[in-house]
Amino acid sequence: MKTGMEINSLLKEVSRSFYLTLRVLPSAVRPQIGLAYLLARTTDTIADTEIVPVEQRLQALQALRERILGTNRKPLDFGDLARQQGLPAERVLLERSEEALDILGGLNGADQQRIREVIETITSGQELDLRRFAGASAQKIVPLATEQELDDYTYRVAGCVGEFWTKMCRTHLFPRAKLDDRFLMENGVRFGKGLQLVNILRDLPVDLRNGRCYLPAGPLGEAGLNPTDLLEPKNEPRFRALYAGYLAQAEAHLTAGWAYTNALPKRCVRVRLACAWPILIGMKTLGKLRSGNVLDPERRIKVSRPEVKNLMLRSILSYPWPGAWRRLFPASGQDGKAVASVKVFE
Repeated sequence: MKTGMEINSLLKEVSRSFYLTLRVLPSAVRPQIGLAYLLARTTDTIADTEIVPVEQRLQALQALRERILGTNRKPLDFGDLARQQGLPAERVLLERSEEALDILGGLNGADQQRIREVIETITSGQELDLRRFAGASAQKIVPLATEQELDDYTYRVAGCVGEFWTKMCRTHLFPRAKLDDRFLMENGVRFGKGLQLVNILRDLPVDLRNGRCYLPAGPLGEAGLNPTDLLEPKNEPRFRALYAGYLAQAEAHLTAGWAYTNALPKRCVRVRLACAWPILIGMKTLGKLRSGNVLDPERRIKVSRPEVKNLMLRSILSYPWPGAWRRLFPASGQDGKAVASVKVFE
């Protein structure tokens, strides 16, 4: 599939880890999943342009969503927003959004609908975020209220991607395979939620200084903390027990993602690897977050490029050997149910 946007080049610029995942995907799904990611990355760029007033960002998001859904055909002009971007790739995403929409229009109807559904869900989460944190700052931190709000957010911006991924791969790669579709869908959602929760836990100090606290006020209060307390690295010992619970929750979701990966047909090597890599990177990140002061804004947790390359190489070399493949996943057993639920279909 030809694209005037040079999808691969743009993906390499705007997403280091997802670009690696996309490259290994079979050609039957690579363009659709790559396009969906770029559209989501475009909406995310709009939502994150903090120099632009919230209402203007909401209007831009609504305009793009209407164009993606096909309810409005008026051409978009994001020139002003594009000029506010620090990354050249993000400027290009906004400047050439109409090209992405043209590519969307060239897909078959079913694939268009799948992309539209996932983008609609993602943008609903982005809009909710913008309204929730309007006016937030380091002096006025706004937390989520409940665990249900956190779960809903992680579904909207990432869990729904697991559903989309599953539907797209099921349709184009293994339509007649005997699989437990309910198992795949449920664990695909948890897969996405887990990746998003890892991001939330890793980015906590940065988000707090932008006035955003994705950890709910209820559990924080029960631990004798409020969001402002988390600005002080010295409070990390008081926070660690609660934080450890969220690390365990993220690991449980990633364990479900590993179960999902192993439930895919074994012959689908490329898709299994594409699923395994973000899971293994996520687990590596969780390991780094289990030590050190997670409230320290100067401590940026990141899995290095050599570490990523090592994980990729190990997974490729281990794939033919079931025992070696299983040992790739460093589960601590905190979600025994998910581990026990792994289903392998040949």
